[in-house]
Amino acid sequence: MSHKGLDYETLNENVKKVQYAVRGELYLRASELQKEGKKIIFTNVGNPHALGQKPLTFPRQVVALCQAPFLLDDPNVGLVFPADAIARAKHYLSLTSGGLGAYSDSRGLPGIRKEVAEFIGRRDGYPSDPELIFLTDGASKGVMQILNTIIRGERDGILVPVPQYPLYSAAISLFGGSLVPYYLEETANWGLDVNNLHSSVAAARSKGITVRAMVIINPGNPTGQCLSEANLKEILHFCYQENLVLLGDEVYQQNIYQDERPFISARKVLMDMGPPISKELQLVSFHTVSKGYWGECGQRGGYFEMTNIPPQTVDEIYKVASISLSPNVPGQIFLGVMVNPPTPGDISYLQFMRESKGILESLRRRAQIMTDGFNSCRNVVCNFTEGAMYSFPQIRLPPKAIEAAKKAGKVADVFYCLKLLEATGISTVPGSGFGQKEGVFHLRTTILPAEEDMPAIMESFKKFNDEFMEQYEDHRGYSRM
Repeated sequence: MSHKGLDYETLNENVKKVQYAVRGELYLRASELQKEGKKIIFTNVGNPHALGQKPLTFPRQVVALCQAPFLLDDPNVGLVFPADAIARAKHYLSLTSGGLGAYSDSRGLPGIRKEVAEFIGRRDGYPSDPELIFLTDGASKGVMQILNTIIRGERDGILVPVPQYPLYSAAISLFGGSLVPYYLEETANWGLDVNNLHSSVAAARSKGITVRAMVIINPGNPTGQCLSEANLKEILHFCYQENLVLLGDEVYQQNIYQDERPFISARKVLMDMGPPISKELQLVSFHTVSKGYWGECGQRGGYFEMTNIPPQTVDEIYKVASISLSPNVPGQIFLGVMVNPPTPGDISYLQFMRESKGILESLRRRAQIMTDGFNSCRNVVCNFTEGAMYSFPQIRLPPKAIEAAKKAGKVADVFYCLKLLEATGISTVPGSGFGQKEGVFHLRTTILPAEEDMPAIMESFKKFNDEFMEQYEDHRGYSRM
């Protein structure tokens, strides 16, 4: 009998090539262990509310009223909801064509796109055009839409930082393109060397690959570094020289845990540089409600903004967005509140500031606890998490451990992470899922477990790691690569 259309043998080969380590083998094993009754600490994905972060009050009040507009007609609504939340809910409902159950424009509600543009203008000091802003179901959908637009075939390459968030490798595989890696320097706190960019492009071109775009993740995932203004200028100059589109993944821009390098958007630096580059370099920037002190991952709200993209191209992107009819409307409301939060004088302002500041201050402390904890472990070295939500320690695996992993048919860091999971219930992601230099091994964990649980988690990790090293090490010691 011949194969049917959805038999594995006949599937689109690009689908089979896709790998996504964040929900890969480790996650599946962790889910099995959880079903068997083992307590699992899911630090594999940046999912703040799943690890106990409480939602911010004001946006939930606004969306609750939008979801149940009949509450606005209740004479007692003012006893339960503050006046500014009631006013904001009425404002957002007035922007829709029939409440949250009605489709919006395929680019998102015009009124919320205007609020996003105003937010970008305040942040960067340069006006933004709402017509060049598309609202999306989380930033990931926007990234996939733009990559799908850029990639024409397997000879089109996208420069991606390594280690990288596997959304990029997965989407590039799905759309049939080629990932062109550029390596971040761990010994320079995951810094970016422009010489590496030139080498990566030259190597790709020697294989017949046309490099069409470059991705930056700022702050970094999984590496947690923040790009300096000087670094961003170098990147923009490089993209201008090489005629590349720059894709700025800036979803962690609220997650900054040091004062030396505050977040600066690629767009602001580009505009500061002035013509001709500010008028010619093509830039697409992404943001979301899933990260920051919001952590509203399940709401799926995000946007991308296009700079110096030709009108005909914008029309094509709009056409493809129209196939999905509309980004989800509740997510758009969350995005509206994120870019237009309570301001001084509003009833909810003090509570909003207290909640958001409390989350960020706790994350900063947790970043330090985790970094210090990893660096206290045998054969583990970890750069401080400057931003984002992750630690990415290097694990110096002894040769005997690498050999044991081979015998088990596992990549060495997968072997280590599986042992860690079985022993402690801590579910991480092996560094090989993000890409890393040959012979160097890492794992990624979020810094999101509750602050009061963090010392016990790090103690559990240290106990496992030191016993693992005792079992496999030949006691000659290792230096950091």
